[in-house]
Amino acid sequence: MSAQASRTGLSQAEAEARLVGEGYNELPRAQRRTPLRILVEVLREPMLALLACGGLIYLLLGDLQEALLLLVFGAMSILITVVQEARTERVLEALRDLTSPRALVIRDGERRRIAGREVTRGDLVVLAEGDRVPADAMLADCRDLQVDESLLTGESVPVRKQVAGAPAEDRRPGGDDQPFVYSGSLVVRGEGIAVVTATGPRSEIGKIGQSLQALQAEPPRLKQQMARLVQLCAIGGAAVSLAAVVLYGTLRGEWLQAVLAGIAIGMSMLPEEFPVVLTVFMAMGAWRISKARVLTRRAAAIETLGAATVLCTDKTGTLTQNQMSVAELRLADGTCLRTSSIEPAHIEPNVVELVRCAAMASSPEPFDPMEKAFHDLVRAWPTNDRASSGWRLTRSYGLRPELLAMTQVWDNVDAPGYLVAAKGAPEAIARLCKLSESDQTSMRENVDVMAGNGLRVLAIAIADHDREALPSSQEGFAFRFLGLIGIADPIRKSVAAAVRECRSAGIRITMITGDYPATARAIAREAGLEASSVLTGAQIAAMDDAELGKFTKSVNVFARITPDQKLRIVQAMKADGETVAMTGDGVNDAPSLKAAHIGIAMGGRGTDVAREASSIVLLDDDFGSIVSAIRLGRRIYDNLRKAMTFIFAVHVPIAGLALFPLAFGLPLILGPVHIAFLELIIDPVCSLVFEAEREERDVMSRPPRRADAPLFTWALICWSVLQGVVALTFAIALRGDMPPDEARALAFFSLVLCIVGLVLVNRSFSASFASALFRPNAALVWILSAVAAILATSLLWGPASALFRFGPLHLDDLTVTLGAGLVLLVLLELLKPIWAARLRS
Repeated sequence: MSAQASRTGLSQAEAEARLVGEGYNELPRAQRRTPLRILVEVLREPMLALLACGGLIYLLLGDLQEALLLLVFGAMSILITVVQEARTERVLEALRDLTSPRALVIRDGERRRIAGREVTRGDLVVLAEGDRVPADAMLADCRDLQVDESLLTGESVPVRKQVAGAPAEDRRPGGDDQPFVYSGSLVVRGEGIAVVTATGPRSEIGKIGQSLQALQAEPPRLKQQMARLVQLCAIGGAAVSLAAVVLYGTLRGEWLQAVLAGIAIGMSMLPEEFPVVLTVFMAMGAWRISKARVLTRRAAAIETLGAATVLCTDKTGTLTQNQMSVAELRLADGTCLRTSSIEPAHIEPNVVELVRCAAMASSPEPFDPMEKAFHDLVRAWPTNDRASSGWRLTRSYGLRPELLAMTQVWDNVDAPGYLVAAKGAPEAIARLCKLSESDQTSMRENVDVMAGNGLRVLAIAIADHDREALPSSQEGFAFRFLGLIGIADPIRKSVAAAVRECRSAGIRITMITGDYPATARAIAREAGLEASSVLTGAQIAAMDDAELGKFTKSVNVFARITPDQKLRIVQAMKADGETVAMTGDGVNDAPSLKAAHIGIAMGGRGTDVAREASSIVLLDDDFGSIVSAIRLGRRIYDNLRKAMTFIFAVHVPIAGLALFPLAFGLPLILGPVHIAFLELIIDPVCSLVFEAEREERDVMSRPPRRADAPLFTWALICWSVLQGVVALTFAIALRGDMPPDEARALAFFSLVLCIVGLVLVNRSFSASFASALFRPNAALVWILSAVAAILATSLLWGPASALFRFGPLHLDDLTVTLGAGLVLLVLLELLKPIWAARLRS
């Protein structure tokens, strides 16, 4: 840019021409799916198609109640899916809003305020403290400029900026003394003028938006497995119905009655419970997880939580509080003090002077988080704060590339002269104080120790100056070295315990941060992570995906990582077969949040972009809530398998009692009324009783299940069939030589008792019957009470007995039936330990 252009900026005509040619400074609108398009895609799901077909069959049979119930469940499932899918489309909208602030530009030699979307390449942008940078730009001029780039890097400490003396090689966000500023970052100190180099999708934040657009969220595996399971059950039900029709028609010659019998059996075998149970479990699971202050945005995440093998976490704002605080003080004489151990009522004067001078060397109303930490500490201690006791800021000396220190000059009418406070890099303060070689060596040793502990170190100095002309530079003051201040972003209190519990559950924790290796290693050790090796962004840049995959198997700490490298790490872990959960809160986390199997965003500190890209949001930003969510995820999956086992088991005796009379020429036992009653038992048991079951004792002490593990293993199928066969045997054996109506009543009564026994057996895969029986479950008590009342009514009340075509049952019949139910329960409980290990695998 010419000297004239640098003063006047673009002309309005040039700016408009570039806007036409290059587009506005905003992200391109993604081809969003309309709700109608999403609805059509949802209706193509086999599960929902079977629901609709089942409802239609019931409607044709005149069973309006069952038809409406089935269709309502289908409509609920469709509505939930459409709403969830529509919400995921909002991520780019949130990103677009974030990157369109107002901007002050120079055009035609005049400063004018315009909409951020109207900034174009070549514009001169004026930046001041508190401004949001509207586009990527290179500095043409700046004074003491510091920028918070945490949205892009995840690091809470602002970075210094300076005008480039030579072409800069590293154009990545983060790192001090770069000449580049980036769209979406925040100016926290100083001012500057920058030439826009990239807008919209060509900016760094725009590239993140483009990567989000290209990524596909992980498909819900459980939903896919359930769809296949439903298809298999539908085929099995059709086979049973067809067999019933053929047997009835062949053996009895009454083909019309055969068709009606086949339809009745088909009604009992329709796999309506599966989609209903899945919908209820996911909805109730989301509600239970929300009580742990975790919001579930995608139901698929609930199923995946229990399978997570790796939890990739950001450092700033996730493991740490994203709030800088003073952690350590080192006085000029070498005394080391931890602020957490200092008694405010017994503070030494030299300690007070060090902290007070640090605050006075900062802005009176700071944006910088480190300066805020100094002021917070002064306010927390009962000290005489000069900055609030008649002292007035007279002059400031800002940072310079050749002297990384800043100085504030204060005046007070009651003081004989000026008070001068300085802070900055230790080597800069050593130079201002003219320390001896031995003192500088001692300072460097202290700085190295503090930096090794993950602290950011600043040196503090003080000077008194007579009331005479102030010098032109900071070197003109006679400074006295006061000491070093170590600043840290404190780790969250719940992190260490959460890490230990994750380790016991077989979940590996890895930290991925943009911070420096020494800081990352110190934080990792404090959190309880294994940090013997650290992989840096520079090392990853030199690796191909195959080589990176070897390191991600063993390395737990990644430092100086850029957003695209974070995404590569997640994808490498997924390629290695890991089920990856990723936490984060900044814009830079959004691509990896969406690419991970489980994206976990921070709700309080997190950006809208991170929340919209995630599948789970921690409402209280508590890392420990992740463990609670994983625990609940494992519990939900366990209970879902219990419900599936029960459904398989209970349909075996139902199908058997339907086919047995046809095969042996006996009167039919089960009709549509009986089947409808059984469905009234099965549906609420599956949906409410098993969903409310408490977690297994070993839920957080066993390794995660395999990501590709089927919902229903052969061990579970065999266990279900075994239970069903035993129940069918008891139901048929008790029939004896009785009149048809009495035999039907006894068989049905024994079948209901067998169903109750199956419920009790399947409440736990590992616990004994006694412990499972006395484990609280209010839903079970209510449902069993209702079943007992309805069953008693159907047996004892004449009109109900006539409706069910039940004959009278005698006390000895009922006693034998109850005894058979207990024998069934005891027998299955004795068999369960043999299957226990296989059932939980």
